[in-house]
Amino acid sequence: MNDQTQLDADDLLELTAHIVSAYVSNNKVAPESLASLIGSVDAALKGLSGAAPAPAPVELVPAVSIKKSISPDYIICLEDGKKFKSLKRHLRTVYNLSPDEYRAKWGLPPTYPMVSPNYASARSALAKASGLGQQRRGPAPVKGKAAAKGGRKAKA
Repeated sequence: MNDQTQLDADDLLELTAHIVSAYVSNNKVAPESLASLIGSVDAALKGLSGAAPAPAPVELVPAVSIKKSISPDYIICLEDGKKFKSLKRHLRTVYNLSPDEYRAKWGLPPTYPMVSPNYASARSALAKASGLGQQRRGPAPVKGKAAAKGGRKAKA
């Protein structure tokens, strides 16, 4: 591990030299400020080589409580608190979330609805009235003997 530390120190020294020489070749630097320039570049590189602190996990706070987000006439978006009959399109266009991603983000069950209950029942009634969801019936069977197709008639 000491070899790795020494290698890192050598790399930092080399990087510092390259950065300072590039800066000095393109800018006017007073000889007395050269030491402070080297020190500041070295400190900046050492700061970059250190482990970055892990960001604190952000606790999600919904706009409304999950229980209050479902009402008979609308669904309230937990992201922004807006009311919708159907939430799926809003989630995709504004937040680029699918319904499954939205449910996972907020810890919702898979059965959490994306449309309001009254809207779902109205659409269901409309579909049933137009005959959707029913088995299609085949052509009505012909009663009696099937007519012979054209062909020769038998001699009497």
